[in-house]
Amino acid sequence: MNRRELAQGAVLATVLGLAGGTAEAQGQAQGQGQSRPGGQEGWVTAWTGSAQGPYPVGNPSAQPNQSFAFPQPEEGARDQTFRLVLRPDLWGRRARLRFSNAFGTRPLQLAGVHAGLQFGGAALLPGSNRPVRFGGADSVTVPPGGQVWSDAVELPFAAEPDSALLMGRKMAVSFHVAGPSGPMTWHAKALQTSYVTPPGAGSRGAEEGEASFPFSTASWFFLDAVDMTAPAGTPVVLCFGDSITDGTASTMNGDDRWPDVLSRRLHATLGNRVAVVNAGIGGNQVVGPAEYGPQKPFPGGPSALARLERDIISLSGIRAVVWLEGTNDFSRNGNASFEAVRDGMRQGVERLRAAIPGIRVVGATVTSALGSTSAAHGHAEQDGKRKALNAFIREGGLFDAVVDFDAATLDPATGGLRPEMVPDSTIGGPGDKLHPNRAGYLAMGMAVEPRAVLPPA
Repeated sequence: MNRRELAQGAVLATVLGLAGGTAEAQGQAQGQGQSRPGGQEGWVTAWTGSAQGPYPVGNPSAQPNQSFAFPQPEEGARDQTFRLVLRPDLWGRRARLRFSNAFGTRPLQLAGVHAGLQFGGAALLPGSNRPVRFGGADSVTVPPGGQVWSDAVELPFAAEPDSALLMGRKMAVSFHVAGPSGPMTWHAKALQTSYVTPPGAGSRGAEEGEASFPFSTASWFFLDAVDMTAPAGTPVVLCFGDSITDGTASTMNGDDRWPDVLSRRLHATLGNRVAVVNAGIGGNQVVGPAEYGPQKPFPGGPSALARLERDIISLSGIRAVVWLEGTNDFSRNGNASFEAVRDGMRQGVERLRAAIPGIRVVGATVTSALGSTSAAHGHAEQDGKRKALNAFIREGGLFDAVVDFDAATLDPATGGLRPEMVPDSTIGGPGDKLHPNRAGYLAMGMAVEPRAVLPPA
């Protein structure tokens, strides 16, 4: 280690208040998603951004003009570097990253991958950026429809992962897309600003400064999961659903979706011994669409049933799932019957319990869209089906516990959302009477009983 690297390590220790040194090597999990026994550390999911389709099909919020970064959407990225900003819900001494080409039609060539701490904008905390490798190589090719996990990367700035000073810190994952990517697998509604170089800029992920990243995006591309090492048995609570879980009308860069509120409540008592991750997709349905693929995309992504394996079962350490969905199935876009959604939920819960023994599956009642200004939502037929589904969720005996989001947000006088929960927190507009704002998401996050989502002690 040279003098510059030693100095950078000292800066990190000073800024973060952490003891020095790199983390000791920890054993990887034996089998997908399982921590090793005997008190050792294993992988747990610390962040997710569910792959929903090929850019630009989707429902982004507060999206800047993307034509400068991606002049030809069908060609995708071209010899340029992404710097994605995300907030791991749990920190560990080591991390690994999952990249997805689920909806690509060409091999995706990634190189120059790095992981560091965001300082501000596209700039990184000096000395925090670390190279990420794949089977020991500094590049990888992900086939169309495929995904790949990186090797473990040491995070010296997380040498003391229980430090309160790490809570809420954001990671910056940088990677170079060599050549044209073709259709880009993305998560449209990040509600978090990330950064991109111009086309043809080449590999810039090792740079700590922001000068190479002039363009911003409110979406995540290619990266769909981050694991951290944590003590065996650390539970992960996964929030599964549509735009109301994804966070539409919450605050841009504010981390105030209802899963974020729940996360802070659990961390206040459990510290770095729990993780809450968000697998919501704006526009998602339980049972629709019947078909989905790169040539036949849908703004809401593949159905919940079609994405169970990738977005829940294949992840690490999932111990509980909170499932909030049905609004879009009952919209004019979905036109599904109550019976179809009820049976779809039964099928999904059965599959989850068969795949992850001991998992807690928590049903969440669907919030009202009555009177929505959205053309597809707010009609009486939708509300009737919603009420029938909520009765089934509360009384049908399918779920291990129930979270009553409807009760937390309903205005008894109108049958719609409470008036203070309607104005849009993302752009300051009037709101659509479909998506709760920050006040609504706060009420939802506070309505979750911790014992409902945590496995019995």
